[in-house]
Amino acid sequence: MITLAYSLLLAAAAAPTTEDTTPPLVRYGTESVGELDIFYREAGRPGAPQLVLLHGFPTSSHMFRDVLPLLAEDFHVIAPDFPGFGLSSAPGHEDYDYTFDNLAGVVDKVLEQRGFDHYALYLMDYGAPVGFRIATAHPERVTGLVVQNGNAYDEGLREFWDPIRAYWSSGEDAERDALRGLLTLDATKWQYQHGTRHPEAISPDNWLVVQPLLDRPGNSEVQLDLFYDYRTNVPLYPSWQRYFRAHQPPTLILWGQNDPIFPSEGAHPYLRDLPNAELHLLDTGHFALEEDGAWMAAQMRRFLLTDTE
Repeated sequence: MITLAYSLLLAAAAAPTTEDTTPPLVRYGTESVGELDIFYREAGRPGAPQLVLLHGFPTSSHMFRDVLPLLAEDFHVIAPDFPGFGLSSAPGHEDYDYTFDNLAGVVDKVLEQRGFDHYALYLMDYGAPVGFRIATAHPERVTGLVVQNGNAYDEGLREFWDPIRAYWSSGEDAERDALRGLLTLDATKWQYQHGTRHPEAISPDNWLVVQPLLDRPGNSEVQLDLFYDYRTNVPLYPSWQRYFRAHQPPTLILWGQNDPIFPSEGAHPYLRDLPNAELHLLDTGHFALEEDGAWMAAQMRRFLLTDTE
C-alpha cells in the first residue's frame, strides 16, 4: 500500500521547480509606444517562422487564446491588443486620435520592437485594415496572408453597413448616436453567436471579457470614432488590391460564410487579384475561431509552412 509520505514524495518529484528552464508556452507582456502601453500575447520560439495575429472589433488578442498554443510548436506568434482594446492603453478620445492609420502605426512599432521582421499576417475584421496598411508599407516583410472575415473589396460592405455609411456621410451626432446599440451586451453576444452551427457551444467567457472593456468610461466614444474612421479604409481598397497583384503574397482565406458583418461576398473577390489563393468558406459566423479554431490552426500550419520552406 502506498503510504501518505510516499505519495507526497511522488508529488514533489513531479512538481515544477525553480530550476525548470522550459520556456512558457504562451507569454504576456507590454511594449511602450510613445505614451501607450501595448499589451501582447506571444508564443513559440524565436527563430521559428513568424506569425502576427491581428484581432477584430469588439475583442482583442483574447480571441486567439485557444489557437495560440496550437500554433506555438511551429511558429513564433504574437497577438497585440490595439490601443483602446483589451489590456492596451485606452486614453480618452479627446487625448488620442483613434484612426486606423494610428492603430497600424502602433502595431508596426510593436512588431519592430519585438523583433518581428519577416512574418505572415492573420487579418480579421479591424485587423484587415490595420494589417493591409502594414503590408503595403513593408511588402518585403510579409511572407503570407491569412484572411478571416476581413474586407478589402466594395462587394464586402453590404446592408449591415448602411447605418455606418449614413454616419460617414453626415458626421453628425444623430447618426453617431444611432450606432450606440452596436456597443451593447446584446450586440456583442449576437456577434459571437449569430451564424454559428452550435450557438450554445460559444463560451460566455467571450462577452464576459469583452463587454466590461467596452463599458469602460469613455470607451464608447473611442469605438464610435473608429466606426467613423473606417470610412478611410474604403478609398484604400484599390491600393491594397494593387499590392495583391504586384506581390502575390501566398494567401489562405478562411471565411465564416454566415457572417452578416463581413459576408462571403467579400471573400470571393480576393481571387481576382490573387488567383493562387486558397479559399475555404466555413459554416460558421463572424468569430470563426470559436467553432473551427483547431481546424483553422491545422490549415494555417499546412499552408504557411509549405509556403515558407
